[in-house]
Amino acid sequence: MIAVTLKPLLHRQQEYIGIYFAKDAAIDKIVRKQPVVKWSKTNTCWYLPLTKVAYDFLMLQLKDKATVDYELLKAYLVKKKKIANVPLAQTQPPKKQVTGDTIKTTTKTIINAATLKLNTQNLQALQSFIETLQLKAYSPSTIRTYRNEFMQLLQLLNTKLINDLTVADIKRYMVFAMEKQGITENTAHSRLNALKFYFEQVLGREKFFWEIPRPKKPLKLPKVISEEKIIRGLLAVENIKHKAILLLAYSAGLRVSEVVSLKVADIDSDRMQININNAKGKKDRVVTLSQSILPILRQYYAAYKPKTWLFEGQDINEHYSSRSAQQIFRDAYKKLQLPAQCSFHSLRHSFATHLLENGTDISYIQKLLGHNDIKTTLRYTQISNKDIGKIESPLDRIMRKKSK
Repeated sequence: MIAVTLKPLLHRQQEYIGIYFAKDAAIDKIVRKQPVVKWSKTNTCWYLPLTKVAYDFLMLQLKDKATVDYELLKAYLVKKKKIANVPLAQTQPPKKQVTGDTIKTTTKTIINAATLKLNTQNLQALQSFIETLQLKAYSPSTIRTYRNEFMQLLQLLNTKLINDLTVADIKRYMVFAMEKQGITENTAHSRLNALKFYFEQVLGREKFFWEIPRPKKPLKLPKVISEEKIIRGLLAVENIKHKAILLLAYSAGLRVSEVVSLKVADIDSDRMQININNAKGKKDRVVTLSQSILPILRQYYAAYKPKTWLFEGQDINEHYSSRSAQQIFRDAYKKLQLPAQCSFHSLRHSFATHLLENGTDISYIQKLLGHNDIKTTLRYTQISNKDIGKIESPLDRIMRKKSK
């Protein structure tokens, strides 16, 4: 029988199954009849999308007519699985992995095709990097961010080993990333943090990054919504579940992730408190439960009867998604002509600013927001009208004198 080899094919930054075989009319006819097959002049082969349907249909058609070698394809996907070996939230569509004669479904992680060209030593470095992050119990979101930033450098190295890089090499790379790739100051800090973790925590090179300067971050003040527009937006929401989510976020200054992660048991109406568990930085805290929101929550509970999660998703075993909550905010406030930078998080900023303007001590606001450093909370003093609003512009004084 004719031998057919299936290989991984990266074509126009997409993954495909390349089909290679010696000239044979019968096999050629079978391959041409595949529903989504295409010919690559550059690679001189037929190719199919890397999907279960395409793979299984081709294998069925070639059965008893050719010997199929898929070892290279299998090795490719095994390598890809190693690169993607980071626990992520189950919120992404499934990915395909070849095992034996079939393609099984596994959780997808976003992998750039160029990453699959990593040499063996750099792939091992990536695995050690991820394993160390996991052992130190970093959150899945932090692991995802660090991994993606780390891979940006690995993709450029080709055959050069990351362990051989010097401080001067890292400096040149960061200049390249900022000037040529155009990364922001915040991204530069994130990338340096990832590289610092690898060289100091994984390789144990103490003070390796002391000589590498960091770009100054731009000082961006929080975007705050006025009390009037906060209420107008909230009152316009008719869906009781959506209203409860937005009201709870503003009334207690919660992050979107904290709102959607609340459990029914976290609402303590006896003590009028909300228990925030395992928030940013793996910290627990207690915030005040508003008297005004309690009737809304009871009305919502009577209508939806949530079991474990206060705000259930489509699957009652999963909580409401952050993305859906953010869309609720956009829908509620799109008619109020807010600045484009306003987001769900602006409810938290508004909560803090409104408390400050109404005389709440800054140290209490710090505790309610869960800030480690008072400097983070002090940002709100720069946008509060509590004192600034009392200052008269010299133009107003001049015009008042002129009118007299």
